[in-house]
Amino acid sequence: MKPINVGLLGIGTVGGGTFSVLKRNASEITRRAGRPIQIGIVADKNLELAKQVTGGACRITDDAFAVVNDPEVDIVVELIGGYGIAKELVLEAIENGKHVVTANKALLATHGNEIFAAAQKKGVMVAFEAAVAGGIPIIKALREGLTANRIEWIAGIINGTTNFILSEMRDKGLSFETVLKEAQRLGYAEADPTFDVEGVDAAHKLTIMSAIAFGNSMSFDKAHIEGISKLAAEDIKYAEQLGYRIKLLGITKRTPEGIELRVHPTLIPTKRLIANVEGAMNAVLVKGDAVGATLYYGKGAGAEPTASAVIADLVDVTRMHTADPDHRVPHLAFQPDAMVDLPILPLSEVVTSYYLRLRVDDKPGVLADITRILADQQISIDAMIQREPGEGEEQTDIIMLTHRTREKNVDAAIAKIEALPAVTGKLTRLRLEELQ
Repeated sequence: MKPINVGLLGIGTVGGGTFSVLKRNASEITRRAGRPIQIGIVADKNLELAKQVTGGACRITDDAFAVVNDPEVDIVVELIGGYGIAKELVLEAIENGKHVVTANKALLATHGNEIFAAAQKKGVMVAFEAAVAGGIPIIKALREGLTANRIEWIAGIINGTTNFILSEMRDKGLSFETVLKEAQRLGYAEADPTFDVEGVDAAHKLTIMSAIAFGNSMSFDKAHIEGISKLAAEDIKYAEQLGYRIKLLGITKRTPEGIELRVHPTLIPTKRLIANVEGAMNAVLVKGDAVGATLYYGKGAGAEPTASAVIADLVDVTRMHTADPDHRVPHLAFQPDAMVDLPILPLSEVVTSYYLRLRVDDKPGVLADITRILADQQISIDAMIQREPGEGEEQTDIIMLTHRTREKNVDAAIAKIEALPAVTGKLTRLRLEELQ
């Protein structure tokens, strides 16, 4: 049978991995897809690299638009990244009636509504398994495997760089800055790590999963995003003493008031499986009403794990290439005319539990003042540590875990506690999720 012809945009880490795995497992992939899948043309600014990776097995060009306008190309694989030229290329490929496979979470989280509408209009597929959690087939699980369920919530470790940093901080008691330098040396963190350590990368991925889980439009601009750069080593240590681990979680929940969409450092009970995901690994916990909690674990980045997801999408598109567009799996799991615009809950209305650490004068009555302020805001204490001051010290740390309460109540309590004369500096507040 005639091979399906693929145009590859970008042959860097993931592009090179895709070319390599597709070649190595060609016969197995053909048996699954029903016809051969071949990369006929590659576009990359680095022509020497493209020649080296492909070994002359296909045409190469430094003009990506030549690929999306090539009449012989059936599927365009976009692995360039970013929002600019990638968006132009994807929309032009769709306009030309070509299917698209992309690993570009930033593009989909910010422009997905426009891209999926264009694809729907032209009757083509946009597949994006590789955009979230690398080699873990979480998109397929949400979109197809769990389709009988009303999804209640998703909580995911979806950035390997930050998980590596937090694991090292916990294991070695080192500061964020020290571990970040080590992560950069090992290649886990970019020279500019802002997207990773400030939670933006995780928020892109969470936005996509939330849209699929709840049939909502992409709402990245409404996500609460908080990274790990201000996280102190002592909070990781205190959390451990209380039976918790701190992870950067992407959390999206369905509530009667709207959808929660938030990324921030989170305390998780040590006994939960997801709390024990270490190093650069990813894990996503999905709670459905019928199936209960399901956990998806694996490598969230890297050449071949991400290539695995890219090629899975290529196989899916190849299988459905000739199918009636109305009978394909919808891009975001729900039929396009059944998508909704559920409100995204502001963080002030989120209900969860909290970890609070404050530095106070070691004298009578201080704790009573603090607990009275918390009680006035209907915040009850679940657990507490009061560290014994060292010899000659006049101040000490108090660490509290609260029961579930609304964020705005905690905001009001913190403002009053910080105004107490016996309290020094800013209070540290982290959120806590039981994930039951």
